[in-house]
Amino acid sequence: MERLFIKGMTWGWSAKRGDYRTEEAADSIRKLKETGSEWIALSFWTWQDTVHSTQIPFDYGFTVTDRDIEAAVREARRSGLKICLKPVVNSRDGLWRAHIGFPEEDNGSPSYWDTWFESYTNFLVHYAELAEELGCEMFCVGCEMVKTESQTARWTQTIARVREVYSGPLIYNANHGSEDGVAWFDLVDVIGTSAYYPVGSVPGDTEDNMIAKWLPIRDKMERLHRKFNKPVVFMEIGCRSAHGCATMPWDYLHQDLPFSEEEQANFYSSVIQVFWDQPWFGGFFWWDWSVKLYPLSEAKSNRGFDVYGKRAGQILTEWYTGR
Repeated sequence: MERLFIKGMTWGWSAKRGDYRTEEAADSIRKLKETGSEWIALSFWTWQDTVHSTQIPFDYGFTVTDRDIEAAVREARRSGLKICLKPVVNSRDGLWRAHIGFPEEDNGSPSYWDTWFESYTNFLVHYAELAEELGCEMFCVGCEMVKTESQTARWTQTIARVREVYSGPLIYNANHGSEDGVAWFDLVDVIGTSAYYPVGSVPGDTEDNMIAKWLPIRDKMERLHRKFNKPVVFMEIGCRSAHGCATMPWDYLHQDLPFSEEEQANFYSSVIQVFWDQPWFGGFFWWDWSVKLYPLSEAKSNRGFDVYGKRAGQILTEWYTGR
């Protein structure tokens, strides 16, 4: 079997209805392709009201439509990109989706878990059918849904329903540090994780120090691969170009931190060096590439995750195009 290795980027996040069907979006995809990327994780979300809500309604005022997704897929195809479709559920109360969960009940009636999983399965099956129709090369069945992961029997049923309508490979996106809590990775084809590991010990840490912190993480990921005999993909990974962000790569809230192109570059370079040649490692979907990019003239002041016009982008392009 040919080794899976994804040279990828996440695209589509933080977009609202209609944003994918703009010239800015098309330009963004063309510039993404120039990094040497071969894949995008086309990632978008809808809402449930709270982490304890059992229904996932479609938000007709915000969530991107099927027509939007079709337009994004067409534009990605024009640039020769493969697509992993990644629908996500967020909670409107502002709590992280990892907290979606319910108490167990034993009163003979359908439980909160049953009701939520029925709604979530319907949500997934809709987009899995769309992924099949559009020829998307991969489909993501969930992202960082930590409190749901103990529900093995329910996940088994959900994934079986997805496989009824989608014929391609499936991936589940665990969260960094909680990968061992997913007992059902054998049900998907690819193990995914959000690899926001804090490899910076201090703000402005060096590349060598970050490499040293990645090595035991690599060992952990290899053990996960050996347990399930599946490739491991960093379904999300990245850090902002802000001082101290390698100590908390997941962070997007501390907008007052000063710009640091070098720390972001060290994060990128260190993890690429440590993981690239591992035969069990399946590649990267970096977080993330904006649907509407900032002007290139603003790259040296932008403190977001984007690498457009930044040193980390140069490093990524060197690896993606040179190897």
